[in-house]
Amino acid sequence: MPRSVNAVASRARRKRILKAAKGYYGKRKNVYTVAKNVMEKGLTYAYVGRKNKKREYRQLWIARINAAVREEGMTYSEFIHKLAGKNIELNRKVLADMAMNNPETFKTLINSVK
Repeated sequence: MPRSVNAVASRARRKRILKAAKGYYGKRKNVYTVAKNVMEKGLTYAYVGRKNKKREYRQLWIARINAAVREEGMTYSEFIHKLAGKNIELNRKVLADMAMNNPETFKTLINSVK
């Protein structure tokens, strides 16, 4: 009995990889083995990038909150500690947005915490 090779599935698998590698330079876009390696590495970078994005946004929010709080004569760590002490549960994203777009509301929040 002849060996059954699932040509449809293997062609589809190769097409999927080559389609994803579209736009890459040189052999990376049209040689399957090269494209497969490049795509795998690219997907790894994408995964790491999604984690780094969260890190970078948190860092940005903290910098914005710190800048706004220091204008009122307090440090970031003092401010966060006092917020926790008063059971005010606002996340850093909301606090940073408030500091940037509603500075007067943010000042009232700082004064209520002091």
